[in-house]
Order: sequence, then C-alpha cells, then structure tokens
Amino acid sequence: MNKSELVSAVAAKTEFTKADTERALKAFMDTITETLKEGDQVTLIGFGTFLVRERKARTGRNPRTGETIQIKAANNPAFKAGKALKDAVN
Repeated sequence: MNKSELVSAVAAKTEFTKADTERALKAFMDTITETLKEGDQVTLIGFGTFLVRERKARTGRNPRTGETIQIKAANNPAFKAGKALKDAVN
C-alpha cells in the first residue's frame, strides 16, 4: 500500500475528504519526524513506538576494491511494534 492508497482507505473509513485525510496524514508524519529530531520517541499504546536508534561508527569494506573504510556514526529512525499489533498480524 502506498501513500495515496492509504489516504483513500482512511478517507473511506472516516468519511473525510481525501484532501483532509492527506493533510492529517502529513501532519501526523511531520509531528513524528519533528519529535524524533528532538531526540524523543512517540508511543502509540497498542500500536507501537517510533524511536531513534544510534549506530556507532564502524569499519567497513568497499565491496568493489576490498579497501577498508570508516563508516560514520548515525541516528536511524526505527519502529518497534506493540503487542496488540503483533497479535493482530499473527
């Protein structure tokens, strides 16, 4: 399911217009992004948690040349599914 299909599905369930649904979805995604940028996490009980995981700097290898390279540390967004979501899928 892509974004436009998600907007259509949510609009059908809520009886909102697609434009209103798309604005709400954009606001939802922007809010999660801003919260993660600030270093906080977003927890939706029963659904899951959006959080930032820190990845340490490490040594890697260029697969083409075999040369050793340094990979910088990075912060990666992650999603940890909640129990209710896991149970619904299984």
